[in-house]
Parts: sequence; structure tokens; C-alpha cells
Amino acid sequence: MNLPLSPPPTMSPNTDALLSLRQAIKSKDPITYSNSSGPCSSLLSATHLLVSPAISLAKSSPTRYLKTGVTTSSGPSDFFSVEAIYLAWLLRDAPGAEYMKQARENGLAVGFVSVTERKSVVEWLEGRVTENSRIVPLPSDSTTPPGSPRRSATHATLTPHKSHAELTSSSPTKRRYVADSHDVEVVKKIKQNEVELRDRNTVLRGTKPNNFASIKIVYADKLKKLKESSKPGAVPTPPPMDAKMQARKARNNFPIIMISSSPTALITMHNVRRFFQESTFEPSQEARARATAEGNTRPEDVIPIYRKRTHIDSSGKETETHARYFVVDSVEALSKFGADAWDRVVCVMTTGQAWQFRPYKWNEPIQLFHHVKGIYVSWSNDPPNTKIKDWNVMELKIDPHRRHVDKSVVAHFWKTLDTWIIMNKPWLMKS
Repeated sequence: MNLPLSPPPTMSPNTDALLSLRQAIKSKDPITYSNSSGPCSSLLSATHLLVSPAISLAKSSPTRYLKTGVTTSSGPSDFFSVEAIYLAWLLRDAPGAEYMKQARENGLAVGFVSVTERKSVVEWLEGRVTENSRIVPLPSDSTTPPGSPRRSATHATLTPHKSHAELTSSSPTKRRYVADSHDVEVVKKIKQNEVELRDRNTVLRGTKPNNFASIKIVYADKLKKLKESSKPGAVPTPPPMDAKMQARKARNNFPIIMISSSPTALITMHNVRRFFQESTFEPSQEARARATAEGNTRPEDVIPIYRKRTHIDSSGKETETHARYFVVDSVEALSKFGADAWDRVVCVMTTGQAWQFRPYKWNEPIQLFHHVKGIYVSWSNDPPNTKIKDWNVMELKIDPHRRHVDKSVVAHFWKTLDTWIIMNKPWLMKS
């Protein structure tokens, strides 16, 4: 015999849905779903949220949280529903696009909490903040019957009442101001038509003030030395170098660039010199055929690259220097530079295949690209490579047809590499 299902617990008239949901989240109580048939497993098929054994919240019922752009409420449609508030917390860690997608899949095509408002909702629900200007306060003495629309937050409900003793002690001759009822209604209508303007700056600024004190502490010593060196008669002193750095500076340490040995790589030992020195991309097969016709059947295992660097000082004077780099495509060729060759490797160019890193000193991509600058080379019309999304690499896109854009691509590569060397291996910039 099938027994009738017991109805879900209902919410007391004195129970506030928003406070009940917040208390359950702060206490980390399990929140389950139910419908007319009993407990269910998905929020889409549910009609109620069970936040405790005795409290059931209808997911479509409005809360006291005003929607974005609404300053004064005129009805329940101006407030977020229980489902919208709960979904904002449930999907708090989801990216913006994924959050909106799942909100629509749960039946909220409209009326869900915006991506910019979600953080404020989550912080209030988890108790990390206690004040939120978007939440209408509860009335102190409510005689509104259950199910009626909630009252809007007017000046009268938000202004605290002073006692008779406070009024007489503050100013005996000052009369208490009583707003005219007609003026209150006019102001209420004006506020209903107000639109809260939000632009790019207000969205990016957020609700918390930016504090850069930690950065100032890190650079306090450097700022102090800079001020001392700027005083008249002060002689600037270079930072002390340890024995290892002095030994590096004493030798001609030229930066090393490692490329992939894959035959399908766009940049190989056949065309790397022309690409980096002449800023012209030549397909590897054509470069190989041209070298064979000239009598060079095999490329060198170590290829030097020369480039001009122009430095302009504060007075406008240009200084031209010549930099040298070495390009290799194997660990065997790298070993010719000595035991500390990996300290001179500044860049690794990859095609996105992890087998390339197996013989390297750091064979895990995440660890490798922490020590060297990672460059992923591909055609400009290739789809995104999902294998490199967690790698710390810069994408170098080569156009398959337009050779006049090669110069800007190579210039961007050298600028990025020079910046990385200055920040991570500055002793190699002197070459």
C-alpha cells in the first residue's frame, strides 16, 4: 500500500527568507530541494529549498534584496527571488560566462544576480560583511498580512526615532521636523524613476578600497637608496654581487634560445636565423631545399643570432649595441656550453607537445616556464590549443600568407624577451 507523502515544512510568517538562507550558509547546514512529490535532487525540478528541518523556502518567493538598478521598490518584482540569491552563492566560484549559462539552465533566463553584484551577495550570505545597501531592512512593527508585498525603504522607515529625553536635552527650542505627506509621495515617485548610473570605472573600482602598502614596504629600501643617491655630492653605489654573479659577469655569457626539434615546428634550425635576423618567415621545407642547393645538407647544431639594440637615454642620445644569442634544438647541443648552460637559457619555443621537455632540466611545463620564458608558435588562423592553457607561455602567431607583418611579430618577440631577461637574468643583457 502506498502511503501518502507528508507535505514539506512551511515557513513561519515571522521567518525571513533572506535571514534563514544566510543562517544556514553561515552554519554550513545542508540545503536540500523538494517539490510536491517529496525530496528531489535538482534545483530545476524543485519548488522549495529546505534550509532546516522546520523551514522550507519557496524558491520563487521574493527576498528583501533589491535588484540592480532599482532604488525604491514598488512591488515584489523589484527584489531578487530566493532561487536567484541561492544560485549566486552556489555558483560563487564559477566564471562569469559559466555562471550565466548555468543560471539559464536552472530556469532563470532573467532575474538572476548579475556578475558584478554576485560578490556582494556571497560576502553578505557568508557573514563576511554585515551591511549591504541593496537589502531593505525589516520593519520594526509589521502588521502586514503574510503574502503581501514587502514595504519599500522610505525615509520614514530608515530614520531612527529619538526619545523624548533626547529631543529635550539636545535643543529645547528646536521643533522636530515632520515631513509633509504630499512631499514624501512626490519624493517617492522621483526615486522610482531614478536610474543608478554604472560605467566602466565604477564597475572596476569595486567595493573595497585598494591598499598598496605591501608594495611600498617591499620597495622601501630601494626608495631610500634612490633618495640618498639623488642628494648633491652622493656617489651611487651598485648593488653588491655575490661570487656566482661576479663569475658570470667575468665571462662572455650569451643568452640561449631553445627551439623544438619536431619536424612539424614552424621555427626550425633551417629558418630560425632568417626569421630572427631578417624578420622574414620562410617555411622550413623551402629553407631546407635552398640550403641543400647551396651545398649545406645538414644545419648547424648551434646557430648564432645577431641583432642590433638601440637605447635612447633621457637626453635623446641614441646608443646602438650588438647583441648575440645562440639557438639550439637539443640537450646535446646545449651541453657544449658547459655545466651552467641551463642558467643561460632564457627562452624555450614549443609546439605544445610535452615530449619536447622530457630530456630538459625541468621536464614539467609549469616548472620549466617558471625558469625560462615560454613561447608557443602557431599559425594566426589556428584554433586555440587547450593543452597550453595552464602553461605560462606567450603565443607567437605567424601569418601564413602576409609576410609584411613578420617584422612586427619579431619585434614583439624581442621586446618581450628583453623585458623578461632584465627582470629575471639581468647579467645576460650586457652581451
